[in-house]
Amino acid sequence: MNKIQYIDINCDVGEGIGNEGELLPLISSCSIACGGHAGDLISMTQVVRLAQKHKVRIGAHPSYPDTENFGRVSIKISDPELARSIESQIAALIAIINKEEAELSHIKPHGALYNDLAKDERLARVFLEAVEAYKSDVSLFVPFGSILEKVALESGFMVKREAFADRSYNDDLSLVSRSHPKAMITDPKAVFEHLLRMVRQEKVRTIDTTEIALKAETFCLHGDTPNALQILTYLRKNLASPQFNIHISE
Repeated sequence: MNKIQYIDINCDVGEGIGNEGELLPLISSCSIACGGHAGDLISMTQVVRLAQKHKVRIGAHPSYPDTENFGRVSIKISDPELARSIESQIAALIAIINKEEAELSHIKPHGALYNDLAKDERLARVFLEAVEAYKSDVSLFVPFGSILEKVALESGFMVKREAFADRSYNDDLSLVSRSHPKAMITDPKAVFEHLLRMVRQEKVRTIDTTEIALKAETFCLHGDTPNALQILTYLRKNLASPQFNIHISE
Protein backbone atom coordinates (compact mmCIF):
# COMPACT_ATOMS: atom_id res chain seq x y z
CA MET A 1 0.00 0.00 0.00
CA ASN A 2 1.27 3.50 -0.85
CA LYS A 3 1.98 5.99 1.92
CA ILE A 4 -0.97 8.32 2.52
CA GLN A 5 -0.70 11.61 0.62
CA TYR A 6 -3.00 14.58 1.21
CA ILE A 7 -3.93 17.16 -1.40
CA ASP A 8 -6.04 20.32 -1.41
CA ILE A 9 -8.97 20.38 -3.83
CA ASN A 10 -10.67 23.75 -4.32
CA CYS A 11 -13.83 24.85 -6.10
CA ASP A 12 -14.97 28.29 -7.24
CA VAL A 13 -18.43 28.73 -5.74
CA GLY A 14 -21.19 31.24 -5.03
CA GLU A 15 -21.52 31.84 -8.77
CA GLY A 16 -25.25 31.21 -9.10
CA ILE A 17 -25.17 27.48 -9.82
CA GLY A 18 -26.60 26.52 -6.42
CA ASN A 19 -24.72 23.23 -6.04
CA GLU A 20 -22.57 24.22 -3.07
CA GLY A 21 -24.47 21.97 -0.67
CA GLU A 22 -23.36 18.98 -2.77
CA LEU A 23 -19.81 20.11 -3.57
CA LEU A 24 -18.51 21.42 -0.24
CA PRO A 25 -18.63 18.08 1.62
CA LEU A 26 -16.23 16.72 -1.03
CA ILE A 27 -13.57 19.46 -1.13
CA SER A 28 -11.13 21.15 1.24
CA SER A 29 -11.06 24.78 0.02
CA CYS A 30 -13.55 27.06 -1.71
CA SER A 31 -13.21 30.43 -3.42
CA ILE A 32 -16.36 32.53 -3.04
CA ALA A 33 -17.50 34.99 -5.72
CA CYS A 34 -17.80 38.37 -4.04
CA GLY A 35 -19.71 40.55 -6.47
CA GLY A 36 -17.30 41.27 -9.32
CA HIS A 37 -18.47 38.58 -11.73
CA ALA A 38 -21.16 36.93 -9.59
CA GLY A 39 -22.33 36.72 -6.00
CA ASP A 40 -24.15 38.98 -3.56
CA LEU A 41 -24.58 39.27 0.20
CA ILE A 42 -27.11 36.43 0.27
CA SER A 43 -25.02 33.96 -1.73
CA MET A 44 -21.83 34.86 0.13
CA THR A 45 -23.52 34.33 3.48
CA GLN A 46 -24.99 30.99 2.42
CA VAL A 47 -21.65 29.65 1.19
CA VAL A 48 -19.70 30.90 4.21
CA ARG A 49 -22.15 29.05 6.46
CA LEU A 50 -21.86 25.87 4.38
CA ALA A 51 -18.07 26.13 4.47
CA GLN A 52 -18.18 26.45 8.25
CA LYS A 53 -20.48 23.45 8.50
CA HIS A 54 -18.24 21.24 6.37
CA LYS A 55 -14.93 22.63 7.70
CA VAL A 56 -13.88 23.91 4.25
CA ARG A 57 -11.28 26.66 4.01
CA ILE A 58 -12.75 29.94 2.77
CA GLY A 59 -11.25 32.10 0.04
CA ALA A 60 -12.22 35.34 -1.69
CA HIS A 61 -12.68 35.17 -5.47
CA PRO A 62 -12.49 38.75 -6.79
CA SER A 63 -12.83 39.53 -10.48
CA TYR A 64 -12.89 42.28 -13.01
CA PRO A 65 -16.15 44.12 -12.23
CA ASP A 66 -18.03 42.56 -15.15
CA THR A 67 -21.11 40.49 -14.37
CA GLU A 68 -22.23 40.71 -18.00
CA ASN A 69 -19.33 38.53 -19.17
CA PHE A 70 -19.00 36.56 -15.91
CA GLY A 71 -15.52 38.05 -15.51
CA ARG A 72 -14.19 35.94 -18.35
CA VAL A 73 -13.27 38.82 -20.68
CA SER A 74 -10.41 41.27 -20.17
CA ILE A 75 -11.87 44.77 -19.81
CA LYS A 76 -10.46 48.28 -20.04
CA ILE A 77 -10.29 49.72 -16.54
CA SER A 78 -7.93 52.15 -14.85
CA ASP A 79 -5.51 50.82 -12.26
CA PRO A 80 -7.07 52.82 -9.39
CA GLU A 81 -10.58 51.72 -10.39
CA LEU A 82 -9.53 48.07 -10.52
CA ALA A 83 -7.80 48.31 -7.15
CA ARG A 84 -10.89 49.90 -5.57
CA SER A 85 -13.11 47.19 -7.02
CA ILE A 86 -10.90 44.37 -5.72
CA GLU A 87 -10.70 46.00 -2.27
CA SER A 88 -14.49 46.46 -2.19
CA GLN A 89 -15.24 42.90 -3.30
CA ILE A 90 -12.99 41.34 -0.65
CA ALA A 91 -14.24 43.73 2.03
CA ALA A 92 -17.82 42.63 1.34
CA LEU A 93 -16.89 39.00 1.94
CA ILE A 94 -14.76 39.85 4.98
CA ALA A 95 -17.73 41.60 6.60
CA ILE A 96 -19.75 38.38 6.28
CA ILE A 97 -16.85 36.19 7.42
CA ASN A 98 -16.46 38.32 10.54
CA LYS A 99 -20.19 38.24 11.25
CA GLU A 100 -20.23 34.45 10.91
CA GLU A 101 -17.06 34.12 13.05
CA ALA A 102 -15.24 32.42 10.19
CA GLU A 103 -11.76 33.01 8.77
CA LEU A 104 -10.35 33.98 5.38
CA SER A 105 -7.77 31.47 4.21
CA HIS A 106 -6.86 32.63 0.71
CA ILE A 107 -7.51 35.02 -2.17
CA LYS A 108 -7.84 33.76 -5.73
CA PRO A 109 -8.50 36.10 -8.67
CA HIS A 110 -11.14 34.93 -11.14
CA GLY A 111 -11.28 34.31 -14.85
CA ALA A 112 -9.76 36.89 -17.18
CA LEU A 113 -8.21 38.75 -14.25
CA TYR A 114 -6.44 35.53 -13.14
CA ASN A 115 -5.09 34.99 -16.65
CA ASP A 116 -4.02 38.62 -17.09
CA LEU A 117 -2.24 38.72 -13.72
CA ALA A 118 -0.27 35.65 -14.75
CA LYS A 119 1.51 37.53 -17.54
CA ASP A 120 1.27 41.29 -16.82
CA GLU A 121 3.68 42.58 -14.15
CA ARG A 122 2.13 46.04 -13.91
CA LEU A 123 -1.31 44.55 -13.36
CA ALA A 124 0.09 42.04 -10.87
CA ARG A 125 1.54 44.89 -8.80
CA VAL A 126 -1.81 46.72 -8.86
CA PHE A 127 -3.53 43.58 -7.60
CA LEU A 128 -0.94 42.93 -4.88
CA GLU A 129 -1.23 46.49 -3.64
CA ALA A 130 -5.01 46.07 -3.46
CA VAL A 131 -4.67 42.94 -1.27
CA GLU A 132 -1.71 44.20 0.79
CA ALA A 133 -3.84 44.36 3.95
CA TYR A 134 -4.16 40.55 3.97
CA LYS A 135 -0.49 39.84 3.31
CA SER A 136 0.46 38.45 6.71
CA ASP A 137 -2.52 36.14 7.20
CA VAL A 138 -3.80 34.96 3.82
CA SER A 139 -2.32 32.93 0.95
CA LEU A 140 -2.68 33.87 -2.70
CA PHE A 141 -3.63 31.17 -5.19
CA VAL A 142 -1.35 31.72 -8.19
CA PRO A 143 -0.48 29.85 -11.41
CA PHE A 144 2.83 28.00 -11.34
CA GLY A 145 5.66 29.89 -13.06
CA SER A 146 3.53 33.00 -13.55
CA ILE A 147 4.47 36.66 -13.26
CA LEU A 148 2.02 36.89 -10.36
CA GLU A 149 3.81 34.10 -8.47
CA LYS A 150 7.20 35.78 -9.02
CA VAL A 151 6.12 39.27 -7.96
CA ALA A 152 4.07 38.01 -5.01
CA LEU A 153 7.01 36.04 -3.62
CA GLU A 154 9.36 38.99 -4.13
CA SER A 155 6.87 41.16 -2.24
CA GLY A 156 6.67 38.80 0.72
CA PHE A 157 3.24 37.27 0.11
CA MET A 158 2.42 33.68 1.00
CA VAL A 159 1.44 31.76 -2.12
CA LYS A 160 -0.10 28.43 -3.03
CA ARG A 161 0.55 27.42 -6.60
CA GLU A 162 -2.63 26.24 -8.28
CA ALA A 163 -3.27 23.78 -11.08
CA PHE A 164 -6.53 22.95 -12.81
CA ALA A 165 -7.90 19.43 -12.74
CA ASP A 166 -10.59 20.11 -15.34
CA ARG A 167 -8.80 22.44 -17.77
CA SER A 168 -6.44 21.75 -20.67
CA TYR A 169 -3.06 23.48 -20.80
CA ASN A 170 -1.04 24.99 -23.63
CA ASP A 171 2.70 24.34 -23.88
CA ASP A 172 3.43 27.70 -22.16
CA LEU A 173 1.30 26.53 -19.19
CA SER A 174 -1.48 28.98 -20.02
CA LEU A 175 -4.99 27.55 -20.00
CA VAL A 176 -6.50 26.61 -23.34
CA SER A 177 -9.09 29.22 -24.34
CA ARG A 178 -12.64 28.32 -23.38
CA SER A 179 -13.58 28.84 -27.02
CA HIS A 180 -11.61 25.70 -27.89
CA PRO A 181 -13.70 22.49 -27.90
CA LYS A 182 -11.12 20.70 -25.72
CA ALA A 183 -10.63 23.51 -23.19
CA MET A 184 -12.58 21.70 -20.48
CA ILE A 185 -11.94 18.15 -19.29
CA THR A 186 -15.27 16.72 -18.21
CA ASP A 187 -14.86 12.95 -18.33
CA PRO A 188 -14.24 11.87 -14.70
CA LYS A 189 -11.60 9.30 -15.67
CA ALA A 190 -9.75 11.84 -17.82
CA VAL A 191 -9.83 14.39 -14.97
CA PHE A 192 -8.51 11.72 -12.61
CA GLU A 193 -5.60 10.86 -14.91
CA HIS A 194 -4.84 14.56 -15.51
CA LEU A 195 -4.81 15.26 -11.76
CA LEU A 196 -2.85 12.13 -10.86
CA ARG A 197 -0.05 13.04 -13.28
CA MET A 198 0.20 16.52 -11.72
CA VAL A 199 0.19 15.17 -8.17
CA ARG A 200 2.53 12.20 -8.59
CA GLN A 201 4.83 13.26 -11.42
CA GLU A 202 4.60 17.06 -11.05
CA LYS A 203 3.95 17.22 -14.78
CA VAL A 204 1.04 18.16 -17.01
CA ARG A 205 0.26 16.73 -20.44
CA THR A 206 -0.66 19.67 -22.64
CA ILE A 207 -3.26 19.77 -25.39
CA ASP A 208 -0.39 19.05 -27.81
CA THR A 209 0.51 15.97 -25.69
CA THR A 210 3.78 17.47 -24.46
CA GLU A 211 4.63 16.73 -20.81
CA ILE A 212 5.81 19.83 -18.96
CA ALA A 213 6.88 20.31 -15.33
CA LEU A 214 4.19 21.84 -13.12
CA LYS A 215 4.15 22.08 -9.33
CA ALA A 216 1.05 22.87 -7.30
CA GLU A 217 -0.18 22.90 -3.73
CA THR A 218 -3.87 23.20 -4.60
CA PHE A 219 -5.96 21.81 -7.45
CA CYS A 220 -9.11 23.45 -8.81
CA LEU A 221 -12.27 21.86 -10.13
CA HIS A 222 -14.73 24.46 -11.41
CA GLY A 223 -18.00 24.49 -9.53
CA ASP A 224 -19.89 25.49 -12.68
CA THR A 225 -18.79 22.41 -14.62
CA PRO A 226 -22.14 20.64 -15.25
CA ASN A 227 -20.98 17.27 -13.88
CA ALA A 228 -18.73 18.68 -11.13
CA LEU A 229 -20.40 16.50 -8.49
CA GLN A 230 -19.89 13.35 -10.55
CA ILE A 231 -16.23 14.25 -11.13
CA LEU A 232 -15.56 14.96 -7.45
CA THR A 233 -17.24 11.73 -6.36
CA TYR A 234 -15.12 9.77 -8.85
CA LEU A 235 -11.91 11.54 -7.72
CA ARG A 236 -12.53 10.89 -4.03
CA LYS A 237 -13.26 7.22 -4.57
CA ASN A 238 -10.37 6.47 -6.91
CA LEU A 239 -7.67 8.67 -5.40
CA ALA A 240 -8.25 7.08 -1.99
CA SER A 241 -8.04 3.51 -3.30
CA PRO A 242 -5.15 1.40 -1.89
CA GLN A 243 -3.38 1.68 -5.23
CA PHE A 244 -2.95 5.47 -4.86
CA ASN A 245 -3.87 6.35 -1.23
CA ILE A 246 -4.32 10.05 -2.01
CA HIS A 247 -6.81 11.81 0.25
CA ILE A 248 -8.34 15.25 0.15
CA SER A 249 -7.00 17.22 3.11
CA GLU A 250 -9.13 18.14 6.08
